[in-house]
Amino acid sequence: MALLDGKVIVVTGAKGNLGAAMISTALSEGATVIGLDYAQIEFQADKFEGFSGVDLTDVEATTAVFAQINTKYGRIDGLANIAGGFCWQTLADGEPNSWDKMFRINVVTASNACRAALPALIKAAGKIVNIGAAGATKAGAGFGPYAASKAGVAKLTESLAEECKTQNVCVNAVLPSVIDTPLNRSDMPDADFSSWVSPQQLSDVLCFLLSSKADSITGALLPVTGRV
Repeated sequence: MALLDGKVIVVTGAKGNLGAAMISTALSEGATVIGLDYAQIEFQADKFEGFSGVDLTDVEATTAVFAQINTKYGRIDGLANIAGGFCWQTLADGEPNSWDKMFRINVVTASNACRAALPALIKAAGKIVNIGAAGATKAGAGFGPYAASKAGVAKLTESLAEECKTQNVCVNAVLPSVIDTPLNRSDMPDADFSSWVSPQQLSDVLCFLLSSKADSITGALLPVTGRV
């Protein structure tokens, strides 16, 4: 039996490399998958539906699209919060509004999606997995806005896990290091790509945490760092 047989899984950030890998993996594990992104989603497959133009920083828009999903499919069993962004800049030379931008892209999108999905997830005894970052536990130079926002995702995860303990909803986060994407390879051409975490490897972990095999795990911040 596949890990996610019969489950309805929502994936935010569906347009990106990790989002696309997660959709493919979840489908291969038997799930019906709904992808959300502000950008145009081009992914096509059986048991997949994409919603483009969704602004997850907008509470009303987020609430509306999750209500539409719940009405159409009758349930939501899992939420993978992959939507987010990254910037590198020092405090001295960076743009002050980058701190607010990173907070909105990484924390607000996750909190809005969690809030909107929670009523359906409580009924289904479902699961949430957020994307944090290993850099949030030890930030390097230029990581200030990004690492601070991902630390916010970690604390959102821990707090919501405590809130949901008596409602049978598990809430966890993964903390990846460098994900092996074309953009990261372009930005760091001299790096050892084989030490990075692939989108497929990270998706495998996400699917496990969304499955019934992870029923006893909640409030975890799981490093997925490859050999970095």
